[in-house]
Amino acid sequence: MSNGDQISRVALKKITPDVSSAMGSLHAAAVTAAQDAKVEPEILELVRIRASQLNGCAFCLDMHTKDARAQGETEQRIYALSAWRETPFFTERERAALALAEAVTFVADGRVPDAVYAEAAAVFDEAQVAALVWAATVINAYNRIAIATRMVPGAYQPKRAE
Repeated sequence: MSNGDQISRVALKKITPDVSSAMGSLHAAAVTAAQDAKVEPEILELVRIRASQLNGCAFCLDMHTKDARAQGETEQRIYALSAWRETPFFTERERAALALAEAVTFVADGRVPDAVYAEAAAVFDEAQVAALVWAATVINAYNRIAIATRMVPGAYQPKRAE
């Protein structure tokens, strides 16, 4: 079914601006926590892309792959992200962050396993683990918003460095 065949969806920012603003504030706080904890921005984008792949969120995939490329991420790593376990392209820290993001995304499939958490805790300090949990939580929420309201991908452009 094409987007033209679908029913019109609610414009959340227009109908519930206070809630939309609060979500933006949560996102900003999670970004600040990650920056304060010195989590690499590249890792955060990989987490956002991977969760968006798992959730099938075209809007967020469009946004975060563009943001990742704007930060210098390679096409090869972006293309291989859905099979990250089978490639040599990702660092130990990236692998731990991706495993944690997947576990948070699929929390209904058995919670966040102790082994996954331990793998993250072995390469990230507590503040960094907390920041990664928040990053995964926020992108999962945004995925659900974009999917539920059928946000159309394609128009997003990353901010240019000043």
